[in-house]
Amino acid sequence: MSLLDTPVVFAWRGPFTNLEVNRLHAEAFETRLFDESEWNWRELTARHSLGWVTARRREELVGFANVLWDGLVHAWIQDVMVASDARRQRIGVRLVHAARDEAVRAGCDFLHVDFDERLRPFYIDECGFNAVCGGLMKLRD
Repeated sequence: MSLLDTPVVFAWRGPFTNLEVNRLHAEAFETRLFDESEWNWRELTARHSLGWVTARRREELVGFANVLWDGLVHAWIQDVMVASDARRQRIGVRLVHAARDEAVRAGCDFLHVDFDERLRPFYIDECGFNAVCGGLMKLRD
């Protein structure tokens, strides 16, 4: 069985290490690799998240999506990440749908996402979001 034939397992609030999410983040967003003292995912998700979805192929973290919330009815998808060698397999869509399902289970009425224009087909066409108006204020250069 090849690696691509190995099933991907999705888990709500699945275990992860800061290093593996920081590695995935660096790859997905083409940034430098942050260390735990700069970006502590476990601490941040514990404080601010409704939950998160992990996607693993065997033991390897191949996908991650963070779900923030206001504690009531609004949830936000943030940091949807898929490893480059795992893309084009609908892992991102499955991360978003798992996040949606868990937000519904938590009693949320709305799931928000913001994205760069190049990701519009993914979020609108593939994941089922509706296009809405929004705004962004840059606070730092």
